[in-house]
Amino acid sequence: MYTIKNFTDNDDVNIIAQLGPFTVIEYKRDLSVTPMTAATAFFSAHMNVRKRQVICDLKKANITTQAGAMQWMLGDVNATTGIKGVGDLFGKAVRGKMTGESAIKPEYTGNGVLVLEPTYRYPILLNTAEWNGSVVLDDGLFLACDSALQHKAVMRTNLSSAIAGGEGLFNLSLNGSGVFCIESECPREELIEITLENDVLKVDGNFVIAWSNTLNFTVERSGKSLIGSAASGEGLVNVYRGTGKVLMMPVKGVSTNLRDQLALAR
Repeated sequence: MYTIKNFTDNDDVNIIAQLGPFTVIEYKRDLSVTPMTAATAFFSAHMNVRKRQVICDLKKANITTQAGAMQWMLGDVNATTGIKGVGDLFGKAVRGKMTGESAIKPEYTGNGVLVLEPTYRYPILLNTAEWNGSVVLDDGLFLACDSALQHKAVMRTNLSSAIAGGEGLFNLSLNGSGVFCIESECPREELIEITLENDVLKVDGNFVIAWSNTLNFTVERSGKSLIGSAASGEGLVNVYRGTGKVLMMPVKGVSTNLRDQLALAR
């Protein structure tokens, strides 16, 4: 038996999202400041630069997280590697190498509470049911998911996607039925959702953070010819073709370096 006080019931904490076993909280302002950092903390809070955390209720589902994401856990919680044998270990190691994700993702089981590390990025909760049971994520966005979801490495449609577009050859795909959490550089309110029906979306830059596994992803010239591409000034673009859904940032969010500087300032 345990009781938690002054956490989600703190008057400085807002619950901003809940879905499945996940709850996302946001700290309205940073009170752990010094005279040297007070001004930075004040203006950061007013510009939506705030710490956020994900709380996982293990009574609702077993949870798989990115390696190193756990901050604290309470109650009957067991942490495992989620590896089911030598073959499974080899497969996860290969998939991790291909996608750039951690090879071994911890799996937490039990009846307690798991709290993930605070972040200045934006944790976004999504359900694979909204993606027809299979969604592909951009590199480095995965944070946590219902352990019932299967992780697969999805290869780009052609080699040009990796070489010409400066992208990796593989992406992480989540498959099955369940809720998952990603860390976005933009808040959910700013993300653009596009549904394609036998159509095509072309994006100049790495703005798409998630897309349906039914879409073909390639990197192509913006024009039909090299001269046309040069004349447009765009060159190569990311192309999503077919039927499915795309989640896209309108602008690039806070850079990793800036987030690190804010963290150090606090």
